[in-house]
Amino acid sequence: MEQWITEVMSDFGYLGVFLLIGLENLFPPIPSEVILTFAGFMTTNSDLTVIGVIIAATLGSVIGALALYAVGRLLDVTRLERIVERWGHILRLKKEDIRKADAWFDKYGIWTVFFCRLIPLIRSLISIPAGMSRMKIVPFLLLTVLGSVIWNTILVYLGSVLGDSWETIVEYMDVYSNVAYALIAVIALAAAGWFIKTRFLKKNK
Repeated sequence: MEQWITEVMSDFGYLGVFLLIGLENLFPPIPSEVILTFAGFMTTNSDLTVIGVIIAATLGSVIGALALYAVGRLLDVTRLERIVERWGHILRLKKEDIRKADAWFDKYGIWTVFFCRLIPLIRSLISIPAGMSRMKIVPFLLLTVLGSVIWNTILVYLGSVLGDSWETIVEYMDVYSNVAYALIAVIALAAAGWFIKTRFLKKNK
């Protein structure tokens, strides 16, 4: 995949960066770390500039995020409640649980959208719950742009500084990703434990 990514950017320049980052948002397994650091490296031996690459990458990020936001709007809370009403007993879920989760995102969603834009894989998927919770489009766009600019700037700049050694950043980003996923897994397990504990405690009372 890395060879295909580098070939696309070599052949299409800014357009290649824009398209690849847009695809990365729609298909998270495509590594933005490779795209951005190699694009940064390309600014050292082509007509591409760091600012130009950051702009192209940010536009791709926003377009991809909006597409997933639209998917989230289609999968609204009401539809999820219907699914839970029919199948929720298997996972011990109730319609109230969906409402609580939606209320939580309404309260903390702004910060969630921003910080998740700085975590590989999740940076793309966070747009779906944002759409599901009917998060207002203006703050969603602002936070998406801000988070994307920070992410893109760091990786493109590092790629331009390291030059031929740009792949070193990808190795470090793999470590960063693993640490981030581990922390998320711990938080998810703790939340699941709390959910199960409170559910059974209520049931036993």
